[in-house]
Amino acid sequence: MDLVKQGQVIARLDPLDAQKQEASAKAALAAAQHRLAFAQQQLDRDKAQSEQNLIAANQLEQTQDAFTTALAARDQADAQWVVARNSLQIQHLDRRPRRCVITSENADTGQVVSAGQAVYGLAWTGDTDVILDSAESELGRISIGQAASVTFIALPNQQFAARVREIAPAADPQSRTYRVKLTMTEPAQAVRLGMTGDATLAPSASSDPSTYTVPATALFHKDSGPAVWVVEGSSSTLQLRPVKVGQLQRARHAHHQRIA
Repeated sequence: MDLVKQGQVIARLDPLDAQKQEASAKAALAAAQHRLAFAQQQLDRDKAQSEQNLIAANQLEQTQDAFTTALAARDQADAQWVVARNSLQIQHLDRRPRRCVITSENADTGQVVSAGQAVYGLAWTGDTDVILDSAESELGRISIGQAASVTFIALPNQQFAARVREIAPAADPQSRTYRVKLTMTEPAQAVRLGMTGDATLAPSASSDPSTYTVPATALFHKDSGPAVWVVEGSSSTLQLRPVKVGQLQRARHAHHQRIA
């Protein structure tokens, strides 16, 4: 990945066609200005002759119409020249207002590109974001500003602090999950763009740590009440523990129940 400094030109378009278009528009503007000046002189002359009743009224009207047409043509040529001049001035593909890095190159030297086509992929330097996708059933446990810890496969035995910066307002149409963005509070140079890992969110102030969501098939019965099987961490043995069902949620393909 290449570092791009503030104000640095990333790429340039071939200016030859833009230069020709600007020269053509400038010449058209000069011709329109000349025709307007001639029409102005003709109008002034006919007005003076009309005051002395030397020409017919319809001739003056024709002269005024010719002047109006020439004025509109001059304005149109001037606007076209401004567009051509601006096009020539923006042959620098981009000038970054801040430091960034190039993450991808989508065009080669000499390639013909269309307006709006992506040529480079860029990422700002500074804050580092970690992106994860959350199921809708877990959104109640996530809030803006919530603390989290992040680990990366490429950096074993290292944990990095982060906070929730953004929660997507709508679900992805394909996966039906919600995009959550975490910002690392103290990004390290060893963390590179594109790394994969795990993010663990700390319990939010509004969440109940004793409440969990499990599939309905995970519920069993103990005596006369519901229960779930729990693995004891110390002995790694299964225990059937009684639980209280708090809420039943209907999913697209399965039923889940919230227990406490």
